[in-house]
Amino acid sequence: MKEVLQKLANLQYIDSRIDELKQLRGDLPEEVLDLETDIARKEAKLNSLEEEDQNLTVEYDSLQLDLKSAKEKIEKYEDQQLNVRNNREYDALTKEIEAQKQVIENAESRLQEIEKRKEAIGPEIEEAQKELDEAKEAYDEKSSSLDDVVKSTQEEEDQLLEKRKEVEEEIDDRYLRSYNRLRNGLTNGMAVVAMDRGAALGMALPPQTQVEVRRKNKIIIDENSGRIVVDQSFFDHAKKELSI
Repeated sequence: MKEVLQKLANLQYIDSRIDELKQLRGDLPEEVLDLETDIARKEAKLNSLEEEDQNLTVEYDSLQLDLKSAKEKIEKYEDQQLNVRNNREYDALTKEIEAQKQVIENAESRLQEIEKRKEAIGPEIEEAQKELDEAKEAYDEKSSSLDDVVKSTQEEEDQLLEKRKEVEEEIDDRYLRSYNRLRNGLTNGMAVVAMDRGAALGMALPPQTQVEVRRKNKIIIDENSGRIVVDQSFFDHAKKELSI
């Protein structure tokens, strides 16, 4: 049973050290992902504004052509009115002239709207570009910081993960399942804890439990936390054997 307890302590020591390495990265991975999302959103906004600006330019040019065409038609119809032979032809030309005048009125109204929007959209594009540049700058900074932390810890983490595989293979499946179930259900991941001065995680253990822990001949479960309690010597040995 001592061997089982030692393997469980080894596994906990490895997992705790891996947790420590991940904590060194802090919130950087999440912050980098958030910035990536923010950049995508700002790029979409900028692209939308630029596309709107381009469409407004195309529409403006098209309306200018419509205006020119309408004015030319009015001039032509007015000339034709001078040569009509009856009131019906005159009235038909008058309707065509009124229709073209309506085209001109609508076009001029829309041109004014476009000019007003073009004046406003320029600063909006500049601001969107500025926000995107700032987001990219923040991303580069956070990403660089994360890369530095990962580089400084990745080698040790890889070695620990390799050792963890070796330890897992040496532990009976029922004990391994119990350990993983415990660890996954705890916020700090401490499934196995050492008894320190008659206490586990700062909570005093009953005298009889302390005696049983020191005997090192069976798995002891703390009634308060549900964790496995082992003698400190198991963790001392794990540190000596597994430290990188």
